[in-house]
Amino acid sequence: MAKPIDVTDGDFQKEVLEADLPVLVDFWAPWCGPCRIVSPVVEELAEEFDGRVKFTKVNVDSNPATAVKYGVRSIPTLLLLKHGKPVETIVGAVPKNALKRGIEEAIS
Repeated sequence: MAKPIDVTDGDFQKEVLEADLPVLVDFWAPWCGPCRIVSPVVEELAEEFDGRVKFTKVNVDSNPATAVKYGVRSIPTLLLLKHGKPVETIVGAVPKNALKRGIEEAIS
């Protein structure tokens, strides 16, 4: 079962920037209501895109450096990177089909 993995400021380089697959990063915080809405959708998509996209989560409260580096000002922010470069940014709680479409367009 594919699930998003927790990534920290310390292992972001290895887990995200050096990944062989495109990577979706879910910037979130435990107190964020919209983040709790998006989380199950991200988990479903991790299953659907298993083997094609790596799914990760960054808690912005405990890992602020990565959030600042990528200009995250609002959460949830979903950032899709290919070859270590951002290719798609989705801010806020969006419907599953919109998120899925964004991922498909970015990785095709």
